[in-house]
Order: sequence, then structure tokens, then C-alpha cells
Amino acid sequence: QAREKFPLPPLFNPYTAYGQDGESNWLLYLRAGKAIDDLLLRPPARYLVVSHGGILNMALYSILGIPLQAGFSGARFRFQNSAFTTLTYFADRHQWYVEGLNDYTHWKDEV
Repeated sequence: QAREKFPLPPLFNPYTAYGQDGESNWLLYLRAGKAIDDLLLRPPARYLVVSHGGILNMALYSILGIPLQAGFSGARFRFQNSAFTTLTYFADRHQWYVEGLNDYTHWKDEV
């Protein structure tokens, strides 16, 4: 419904805002990066982050060093509702490990 009401322009760049007052992919990327930065300022522990796919995509882009591209082409991550992505961060060497992506084995027979 949103795409019908606010269709994307034929060519858009990461700085193009969506709709009349929407957020651009660039601003979303910056917001996700800030959230990751805030998380890294916390004491080492296990944290559960719950969000929508758009911001989770940008968080993974930030973590994995994936640049934004025009037309939002390139790598995309598809997250199932209530699926888990597991990351481990080693602060002493600023290294991330993707331990699991889009894990929904807890759904049992619902898939």
C-alpha cells in the first residue's frame, strides 16, 4: 500500500527521502550505525536487539562494511518475523562474527 501511495522515483540515490517526510536510506544507515555504536559502549554482555527488517539491514551493512548503492541495489538481508540473527563481537580486535542469520528453527512445524 505504501508503494502505491508513495511510488519510488525511477532512479533514486541513498539520500532520497521516501514519501513526503520519510527517512532516506542514508539517514536510516546513520541511525543504525549510531545504535550499534551505543551498543558497543555498553559493558560486554549478551544483548537482544528487536527491530524491523529495514533497520536490521542497515545495522548489518554498518557492521559488515557494506556501502549503500543507488536504487538500493546490492546485498540485502531478508528477515523472517521473529527470526534470530546471532553476531559475536570481539572488542579487543574489533572483529565481528556472523554466527547465524535468519534462524527460525524455534518455529517448529509452522514453516
